[in-house]
Amino acid sequence: MAKKATDKKAALNQFKMEAANEVGVNLKDGGYNGDLTTAKAGAVGGQMVKKMVESYENSMNQSNG
Repeated sequence: MAKKATDKKAALNQFKMEAANEVGVNLKDGGYNGDLTTAKAGAVGGQMVKKMVESYENSMNQSNG
């Protein structure tokens, strides 16, 4: 069970790093990122949500079409 949790955490971290890269925010992989501005942290979170919504919409379109 712990392996699955570790895999999920690693996948989420990879997703976060990709989103940060897309909006031009440099995150420290596995390190402290508390020095980010609120705007940069919000940009990363917003990009993550945008990608999740796009993924959901694409899956819905594939199942309906």
